[in-house]
Amino acid sequence: MHDRTRPLRFDDRYPGYDVLAKWNSPSWNDKTREVIAKRLAIPNEPKFFTADEFATVMSIAARIVPQPASRADIPVAALVDHKLHHGVADGYRLAGMPRQGDAWRQGLKALNEEAHRAFGKKFVGLSEADQDQLLRRAQRGELTAPEWGSMRSNDFFKRRLLHDIVLAYYGHPTAWSEIGWGGPAAPRGYVRLGFDDRDPWEAAEAKPGDEGEALRINRHVR
Repeated sequence: MHDRTRPLRFDDRYPGYDVLAKWNSPSWNDKTREVIAKRLAIPNEPKFFTADEFATVMSIAARIVPQPASRADIPVAALVDHKLHHGVADGYRLAGMPRQGDAWRQGLKALNEEAHRAFGKKFVGLSEADQDQLLRRAQRGELTAPEWGSMRSNDFFKRRLLHDIVLAYYGHPTAWSEIGWGGPAAPRGYVRLGFDDRDPWEAAEAKPGDEGEALRINRHVR
């Protein structure tokens, strides 16, 4: 039973809900299943990044979207790598920002140089506290090593690190289950559009002290 004195964790707000249980239900059509199957099949290895760059992205992702030990990790770095490998871009960029792939390579190189100057190690070798300190400095635009070139560290943090990593995380079905999202609403769509209304094929959010009802509902959501 949930302790009423603490808020529900992000990974227990929709107990018993598994979005992949919708696989053969009327909630998803063939195109939805095809897109999700391709996403789940992305290997956890780099095709765009070098091995060292990939390790750095994994370390950064672990600080930006820390994951619970109760389940297998979402392969965030692999999802970002897949996006870059296939040239999926935003369609715009700030002045001074290189193209998306170039911005990632340049930013990772600069971040590692900043880590070496400040702590004598690469980013992956730093403690979590030191990694957080460096990322916060990047977020504030305080990192100014020559390796950044015309790209400001705060732009790299906001436009690439935060943007791409968070989108990758919440583009994975494991995250969908944790936030109670049912995936693409095709072909069913939504019917009950009022505030706090829930369609029968949507997950029920647990209420502190009454998780059992949400668990009962979510085991049957399709």
